[in-house]
Amino acid sequence: MRVTVDGNEVDVPAGATVLDAVRAAGRDLPTLCDDDRLAPAGLCRLCLVRVSGRIAPACVTAAADGQDLRTDDPDVTAMARLALELTVERLPASALSLPTELAARCAELGVGADRFAAVGRGLGVDSTHPYVHLDADLCIACGRCVRMCDDVQGAFALTLAGRGAGTVVTPGGGSWAQSACVSCGGCVDTCPTGAITRAGHPPAPAASQVGTTCGYCGVGCALIVHTSSGCIDQITPDRAGPVNRGHACVKGRFAYAFATSGDRLTTPLIRRGERLEPVGWDEALRLVAERLKGVVDRHGPDAVAAICSARATNEENYLMQKLMRAVIGTNNVDNCSRICHAPSAAGLTAAFGLAGGTNPAEDIERADCILVAGANPTEAHPVIGARILQQALSGAGLIVIDPRRTTLAKIANVHLAGAPGSNVAIFNGLARVMLEHGWVDADFLARRAAGLDALREQLAWFTPQRVADVSGVAPDALLAAARLYATAMFPSIIYGLGVTEHTHGTDGVRTLANLAILRGAVGTGRGGGVNPLRGQNNVQGASDMGALPDQLPGYQPVADPRAQARCEQVWGCGLPARPGLRIPDMFDAALDGRLRALWVFGENIAQTDPDSSHVRAALDACEFVVCQEIFLTDTALAADVVLPGASFLEKDGTFVNFDRRFQRVRSALAPPGLARTDFHIIASVALALGADLGCPTPADALDECGRVAPLFAGISHSRLDRDGPLHWPCRSPDDPGQARLHLDSFATPDGRAQLAARPWLPPGELPDSRYPFVLITGRRLAHYNAGTMTRRTPNLLLSPHETLDVHPADARTLGFGEGDRVEVRSRRGALTATARLTTDVSVGQVFLAFHFPEVATNVLTSAAVDEATSCPEYKITAVCLRPC
Repeated sequence: MRVTVDGNEVDVPAGATVLDAVRAAGRDLPTLCDDDRLAPAGLCRLCLVRVSGRIAPACVTAAADGQDLRTDDPDVTAMARLALELTVERLPASALSLPTELAARCAELGVGADRFAAVGRGLGVDSTHPYVHLDADLCIACGRCVRMCDDVQGAFALTLAGRGAGTVVTPGGGSWAQSACVSCGGCVDTCPTGAITRAGHPPAPAASQVGTTCGYCGVGCALIVHTSSGCIDQITPDRAGPVNRGHACVKGRFAYAFATSGDRLTTPLIRRGERLEPVGWDEALRLVAERLKGVVDRHGPDAVAAICSARATNEENYLMQKLMRAVIGTNNVDNCSRICHAPSAAGLTAAFGLAGGTNPAEDIERADCILVAGANPTEAHPVIGARILQQALSGAGLIVIDPRRTTLAKIANVHLAGAPGSNVAIFNGLARVMLEHGWVDADFLARRAAGLDALREQLAWFTPQRVADVSGVAPDALLAAARLYATAMFPSIIYGLGVTEHTHGTDGVRTLANLAILRGAVGTGRGGGVNPLRGQNNVQGASDMGALPDQLPGYQPVADPRAQARCEQVWGCGLPARPGLRIPDMFDAALDGRLRALWVFGENIAQTDPDSSHVRAALDACEFVVCQEIFLTDTALAADVVLPGASFLEKDGTFVNFDRRFQRVRSALAPPGLARTDFHIIASVALALGADLGCPTPADALDECGRVAPLFAGISHSRLDRDGPLHWPCRSPDDPGQARLHLDSFATPDGRAQLAARPWLPPGELPDSRYPFVLITGRRLAHYNAGTMTRRTPNLLLSPHETLDVHPADARTLGFGEGDRVEVRSRRGALTATARLTTDVSVGQVFLAFHFPEVATNVLTSAAVDEATSCPEYKITAVCLRPC
């Protein structure tokens, strides 16, 4: 439709507001209650416009074809100025000294200090939160912070309280630190007056800005890093970010102090006796090269292995796997996807043909039913968790399959709290109900799927009562979940480590994928699909780049002659064809003398890998260990050489997020001291070994990766800088990438989605009379992985120590209470933690995270692994409890 703005015609889309039309015409209207992340509210009355003769607020007035809009009417401007004067008359004049939207609007409309109160209202301040500061005297009750908290984050932690001029925002009646605030910073971003600011950081003029991608979880939030004088002033979410859309979580938004922590590694270290001593780079590189060469000469290339980093860039992981294969001569290279999402890669490849989620994050808003299995995204992936929460609050059906009563489970239409280890039984039970009731897409199954007859035969065993016997899920709840998912038009499946980290994790992925295939909710343009939430920022990318023992870049088998020939031609050398060691196999090989040298790059395996006593013994058994890190972690302390690397804030490259989206990473800081980017370190080790890896810059490395991996042939730094993020597959420079996979055909050999007939099998470890409880492990909101970064930020004030989540009934039976110390013992080890009594866990189950080394959770976890991929069974450990 066409409207006229101050005499100039402009075209606007259907559904546009008058404010949209004015902005499309290049005009600027003053606003105070407007935020493009929020629905219009029309509260401040600054954006007044004469609309075909009448005066109306532009933000809540619909544009209509033929409208005549005037923004230059003196009467309208005078009314807007009066509205602003009435707004500020109760604020202290000091508000004008802050670089805020309010000060800018006052300058635009000519409202001076004489229209402000001489002093504040005495409404007080709240400085109890480590990241958020409230000065209630500066609040104008515009409601933006409340709407951001409610309509974007879904925390409902803020409200407007008081009457008349005394109405101000308040965190639920108590202090901010005691409120339901999840520290996302949305209120800080949106506040137009300076009433809500970063604690200790009043609003300041914009500094140097660098756009990058968050280095915490696998959501892939776009961030803007503001720096001055070589230090970070603040980090804000990028409103143009396709996944986070101007939102962030407590880690991405605030947890950056680790970058300038006083205990950052700033120089290489080598072991002399029992001590790690600082040396120069030349000495460290020479020692690494000499020791690696010595191992290869004496024991062969397969006596060396490397563990790549899911926190490093694609380009760094590409360079590392190339060094191992082309210089050392071994496929002994792996990454932490082995211990989290290897079953996703195997299961999704078997079902659909590609090792990635099928749909973009944008399809969350298209879903009318979301099935969340084995994931707690409001804690582990908060931005995606908030999007799921908002979609559910907007009316979409929500099914949660999880032993714990998570935030999403509490609002779900159906919560299937199956016993740990019962996923396959539940998924098969849902599939059986769908088939029995005809809640399937028969046309899709006939045209685009294979394996239905074998699946029907397998499902004969999975009656609702048998599923109940295995899982504890009532038959009527199973029926309700099946009906809700299968009768939706656009059902979506989102899952996490609660599906994969089991001895039958690959079966879990396959049987979960069955549901989408039966419903015809994958490989279509309607949305839906099956998406794994990746735990670390680049766990998808590390695997994409070939940091796997059996696959070259782009998931090409190492034994595939065509893939091998392509790599050999580009790399100019022969390559080993036999698959290498997986991470758990590396530890076993070290203990039996087959593996002599281990290079650990950006992973604290001594804390994060299961049965950590076994891991530490393997490190001790190696004759040479190299650790490339940013802090002196437990793994680094066990190394012979420590090479100081760079954080994500200090490097250039790309990450791939959970929905296969390549995004740029850009350096905002220089690495501290003598630390180097990991790309530089890997290239330098290769040179010390007498090899030139041939990629002088990260951009060159990604270009070369595209030449050996057809999946990524169309992706480059220059294109990402020009066009923005791109999904793989992206096979040529003019390929737009595939946000939704398998629209025409699945990437399987026969082009069909493969249904999987899988039995339920018991987990690798079961409780008994001696170890009667089941320990589940996972993450907490304020911390990340081993806590290496977050424990060096004020996040430690939000979550200062680990707690043992235990049901109150179990605590009463064992004789301990809230805050008491409890010994947790498994068949492998013991630890002590502080009890937190909560009904979020079921009777007979307990929960621990692994963020704190003093609560070494992985001393307890078992060495049981997924039979297909060797992914450890973190989610089930038999333990006993004893009050200390």
